[in-house]
Amino acid sequence: MILTDDNFCSIVKAVEKGRVIYSGIQKFVAFIMSVHIAEVMQIFFCIVTGVPVMRTPLQILFLILVTDLPPSIALGMEPGEKTILKERPRPKDEPVVLGWMWLSMVMNGAVLSIVIIIVYIISLSRYCDGSVFQEDIAQLEDSSTKLMKARTVAFISLVWSENVRSYTSRSFNRPIWHDMFGNSHMQKAIILAQLCLYAAVLIPFFSDHILELSGLAVGWEGWLLAIIGPLGCLVMCELCKIITAFQVGNYQKRLAERHEAEDHRLAEASRDHHRKSGGAVFNDKAAGGIMVQAAAPAPVVPMALAAKSSGHDASRQTVHKVVDKLGRVEEPRVHGPADVTEASMKKRAGVVTMPFCSCFGLFPTPKVHVVYSLGIQN
Repeated sequence: MILTDDNFCSIVKAVEKGRVIYSGIQKFVAFIMSVHIAEVMQIFFCIVTGVPVMRTPLQILFLILVTDLPPSIALGMEPGEKTILKERPRPKDEPVVLGWMWLSMVMNGAVLSIVIIIVYIISLSRYCDGSVFQEDIAQLEDSSTKLMKARTVAFISLVWSENVRSYTSRSFNRPIWHDMFGNSHMQKAIILAQLCLYAAVLIPFFSDHILELSGLAVGWEGWLLAIIGPLGCLVMCELCKIITAFQVGNYQKRLAERHEAEDHRLAEASRDHHRKSGGAVFNDKAAGGIMVQAAAPAPVVPMALAAKSSGHDASRQTVHKVVDKLGRVEEPRVHGPADVTEASMKKRAGVVTMPFCSCFGLFPTPKVHVVYSLGIQN
C-alpha cells in the first residue's frame, strides 16, 4: 500500500477498496461456478434418464460467452457492502473460495438445474405430443422441429434464470432487494444479455439454422412457460441464503475467536519481553485508567495503548499525561474496533492522536484514541 498523504483516512479507504475488490472476485467466482455446475447437472440428467439433450454444443458456447459473461464481469465491479469494514480481517493463507461458498454454489446450481429441467420436461410434453424420452420423440413426424421448440423454451428460461441469479449473487447473505440497483454495471450487463437472447431466438437464419432455436414458433404460450424458471430460481435461491447467512455468521465468529487468541498471545509475549528487558508496566488511573507499557532499550515489540474518552479535549489531555510520564512510547499494536469509520491525525507533543469511532457506529463522537510515536522505526 502506497501512502499518498499523512491522513489516516486514506489508509482506511485503501483497506476498504481492497476488501471490495476481493469480495467482487469471490462473487464472480461463485456466480460463474454455480452457472457451470448447473449446466453440467442438466446435461448429466438428460444423458442418464434418456431425455433428449437439452441444448446443442453451439448453444452452450453461446450461453457461456455471450449471456453469462457480462453479468459475471459486472459482479466483479460491485461497489461493496456498507458493512464491509466491520468484517474481521481474513487470514493470509485462506483460499479465495471457502467451504461455505462451495456449498452455496452447489445449492444454487442445483436450484437452477431443477427449475430448468422442470420447464424442459413440460415443454417436451407439450410440443412433442406427450413424449419426453429420446426413443419416443425420434419416432414422431417432424421430430427435429418439435424438439427445437422445447429446447427454445428451455433456452429462454435458462437465460432469464441466470439473469435473476446474477442479481441474487450480489450478496451471499442479504436479500435481492437490498440496494438492488446499486451496481449500474449490472443493469447494463443484463440489458446486453437480454438483447443477445432475443437476437438468438428471433433473428431469421441465425436463430433457426445456426443456433437451432425459434422464438416465434413457440408462440406466446412458450414464452409464458419460460417464466416459471426465473420465478422458481428467485424464490429458491433466496431461501438458500438463509443457510448461507448462518454459515457466514459462524465464519465471522471463528475469525473473531482467532484474532482474540492472537491478540492475547501477542500481549503475553510483549509483557514477558518487557519484564526480561527491565521495562515497566504502568496502570495510571490519573491518566484515564489506561494500560501503558514503557519503552525498553530492547527491540521494539508491538504494544497495546488505548485511551477511552468521551471527547477530543479529554483525550488530548490523557495523551499528554502519558507522554509526560513515559517520555516516549514505542510503536503500539492497536487493540481497538474492527471498523474504523472516521480518523484524523494531529501532531501533539511528539505523538500522533487518531480518533476512532465505535465498532457499530452508534456514537457520533470519537471514543478511542491511539498514541503512536514519531520515531525512526515508524
